[in-house]
Amino acid sequence: MTSAVPGTLAALLCFLSLTAGALAQQPTLQPAGAIKPQGKTTEIKIGYLRAYAPRLTLSLLDAPPRDEGVAGANVAIGDNNTTGKFINQKFNLDVTEIKPEADAVQAFDDLIAKGDRYVVADLSAKQLLSIADIARDKGVLIFNVGATDDSLREEDCRINVFHIAPTRSMLADALAQYLMVKKWPNWVLIYGSHEQDHLYADALRRAAARFGGQIVAEKELKDTGTARRTDTGATQIQQQISVFTQDLPEHDVLLVADESEVFGTYVPYRTWTSRLVAGTAGLVASSWHPASEQWGGIQMQSRFLKTTGRRMLSKDMSAWTAVRAIGEATTRTNGDDPKKISDYIRSDDFSVAAFKGQKLTFRKWNLQLRQPILLGDTKSVVSTSPQEGYLHQVSELDTLGIDQPETKCVLK
Repeated sequence: MTSAVPGTLAALLCFLSLTAGALAQQPTLQPAGAIKPQGKTTEIKIGYLRAYAPRLTLSLLDAPPRDEGVAGANVAIGDNNTTGKFINQKFNLDVTEIKPEADAVQAFDDLIAKGDRYVVADLSAKQLLSIADIARDKGVLIFNVGATDDSLREEDCRINVFHIAPTRSMLADALAQYLMVKKWPNWVLIYGSHEQDHLYADALRRAAARFGGQIVAEKELKDTGTARRTDTGATQIQQQISVFTQDLPEHDVLLVADESEVFGTYVPYRTWTSRLVAGTAGLVASSWHPASEQWGGIQMQSRFLKTTGRRMLSKDMSAWTAVRAIGEATTRTNGDDPKKISDYIRSDDFSVAAFKGQKLTFRKWNLQLRQPILLGDTKSVVSTSPQEGYLHQVSELDTLGIDQPETKCVLK
């Protein structure tokens, strides 16, 4: 007969297991007593090109911080330099801003003139495409942290553009898997009238067809151009949303596609019937969550908060991951040759740890980063997709988004 492990020993073994898992998610650092090698230091210059303008949101709590994304990149620069000082590498970040509808080419050329050979891009799909081929011809690698358009990974894919931000199809699939696991298969879809709202609505339709969900009704809510917060009061909003959802058929979940931030925040708790809300409001799929603490995430969150004075958002994590991917590749290849860096990142040897329970890799067919997707509300992480039971012959992460047999991408 075998005896049970004493409580104290069991607790110790559990602690050691959790600690090992957390450490596996963190950047590789040199020991404190390591000797810095002699010789010339290689300076690795990374550009950060972002389209930015102050944006009014329906809730004051949702207003993006001024340094969204950039803060994550700066924290990663510090992480890279912690390792780089032991191998004579020094990382610098050049940040350039343009307006959301501005021409990105001149700003991009200015970064290249400074010697930046890697560019973290927080741009629209149109802006990113305008610089992609120029970057390719100049041997520059782009890391997309802002645009979620599937087209950038499909018919408009480029061999020098790596995508850190998840696609709309990945986000929609992550949500659909969870709803099906919970046995909530009947959905109503309401969507906004702007292009990005239609694109996310398309992703939700695709996810429904892929995983067996039924969209039993759809409605479009037109943007009438009002001043959002100032032109409506709480009572009027309550009445409008209630009336808008009054004639819907029986359903389990109300899906909202409102990336343009016109009405989505107002939907939960104001519908005609008491129903769950998910999509861009209610239960939201994202690449990161400010309350994520598993797999060493609490250490990342604490370090980010100490450095920046605020919580880490999805774009911060995407930018952090992009800069860390560059740092990991330059460390492993012991150099600063974009061609070698690109080849290494696309190889089977590359992975990057990003506090998500497993090391992340890029899909070779469209250069999209494989990653778990977090499902959360305003306070906590509710679940993480892929959900248990959704299997794949290569990686369960490939159950999220467009898989290789479906791809339209021809890297060039």
